Amino acid sequence: MSKPTMIKKISAADIEAGLLALPGWMHEDDKLYREFGFADFSRAFGFMAAAAIQAQAMNHHPEWFNVYATVKVWLTTHDAGGITQRDLDLAAVMNALFKPE
Repeated sequence: MSKPTMIKKISAADIEAGLLALPGWMHEDDKLYREFGFADFSRAFGFMAAAAIQAQAMNHHPEWFNVYATVKVWLTTHDAGGITQRDLDLAAVMNALFKPE
């Protein structure tokens, strides 16, 4: 039986390069961070539901917080001890799902 491949933390330069294609995201405390604003709670919750389905399919789950029409998201790969390509990929998926009002 083969051992699962461990995903590796990426360099600060790779993170900054990846962020160029991810409007709204920033590098904060060794995590990717973004705040999404919606017109109301149901739209914020709908975004979270759609993002949850995609995150589950990717087997990569965000840290997030929701109050009314705001969703705050932090992405990191705990097993790698920091930001990986998985985080950049999930950030891109979330940006694609976000439909500003």
